[in-house]
Amino acid sequence: MNDDVRRSVATPGAEPVPIGELPPLGTVPERMHAQAVRQDRYGDPASAFRPEVVDTPRIGPDEVLIAVQAAGINYNNVWAARGYPVDQVAVRQKRGETEDFHIGGSDASGIVYAIGEQVTGIELGQHVVVHPGVWDADDPWIARGKDPMIAPSAKIWGYDTNYGAFGQFARVQAHQVMPKAEHLSWEEAAAPTLVGTTAYRMLHGWAGNTLSSDDLVLVWGGSGGLGTQALQLVRAAGARAIAVVSDDERGEFAMRHGAIGYLNRRDYDHWGVPPLVDDKVGQKAWTAGARAFGKRFWEIAGGREEPAIVFEHPGGSTIPTSIFLCQPGGMVVICAGTTGFDAMVDLRYHWTRQKRLQGSHGTNDEQAYAYNDLVRDRAIDPVLGRTIPFTGIPDAHAAMGRGEDVFGNVAVLIGAAEPGTGRR
Repeated sequence: MNDDVRRSVATPGAEPVPIGELPPLGTVPERMHAQAVRQDRYGDPASAFRPEVVDTPRIGPDEVLIAVQAAGINYNNVWAARGYPVDQVAVRQKRGETEDFHIGGSDASGIVYAIGEQVTGIELGQHVVVHPGVWDADDPWIARGKDPMIAPSAKIWGYDTNYGAFGQFARVQAHQVMPKAEHLSWEEAAAPTLVGTTAYRMLHGWAGNTLSSDDLVLVWGGSGGLGTQALQLVRAAGARAIAVVSDDERGEFAMRHGAIGYLNRRDYDHWGVPPLVDDKVGQKAWTAGARAFGKRFWEIAGGREEPAIVFEHPGGSTIPTSIFLCQPGGMVVICAGTTGFDAMVDLRYHWTRQKRLQGSHGTNDEQAYAYNDLVRDRAIDPVLGRTIPFTGIPDAHAAMGRGEDVFGNVAVLIGAAEPGTGRR
């Protein structure tokens, strides 16, 4: 194979191809179309993202260039567009990177267009998906045999790194590249990997509280992209999941994807930081609400059984209830804070009952490949809620930030000309 092709040397004079098209295999245009965020546009994702033509990324010896066919929409690029809680452009510039823009997107399906000279086991033209965990191979933490996703160098591709899935070409580390499920279209394949691998790590990644077949699991946000992946993973393990949603339509959707029942959070009003312990009146009211929520959970479970695992991501508004409800010795595992980062834990329900509050972030290779195998084996459905065009990326993130996208995952077509293509 020609080394120039492997190393992603841009073809001199090659102009960007239109969205929905691909150049010939091995031809890498010097410039490409992308949806970019810049610091002076931070705020509402609807205006923070704008289409631009930028330089096509070059790859290093252990990297791969992917011609993106479809990408997934995730909450992390709502944060990137807001520039809060992290200004990703500023952080990368402090590391010495020169770009003054952010091209996000942490889910991609596509075609391998160039391969670094140290990469083995990946071929030009291969149809692939990308998992979002990235790290430095020479990180001392990893050299000691520890989990790469906890290493100081660990990052989320397309959020902490530039040149993610919202451009025509994406730069990835070779270990992120996984075979695409042949029965899925480009958009179906692009939709679930970040949330699915995140959910897999949350449920299977924490020794002492890993999911087992006799477990009962409470899943917050059961109708969304993350929640529907969690529900299916629970079901695939032979365990039972109860979803929390905001209305009956969402509850029925969650049950179609693995929940044995659901709670409507709008039936309760005790959310947020509870009153302080010495506020006896406030504590009595809050506890009554939490107990009513727990009683309904028992009714759905068919007995007085608390969840062995509480699958958390709302954070601020729900952590007190999650800790309260979790069974002794159980685990509340959390990967985000979509309702706020300030959460309160009443230690009376935590230390003597020996419950675990576990943070979880991203995925390592072993977890990602295990999840992808379940998708390829048709044990897990991507739950694609809707497919949007390239121009819809700003509004899709704005809607997600407002909590409007709650039925499965959202995917965007980039290189694929129309929905439904890519199946073999």
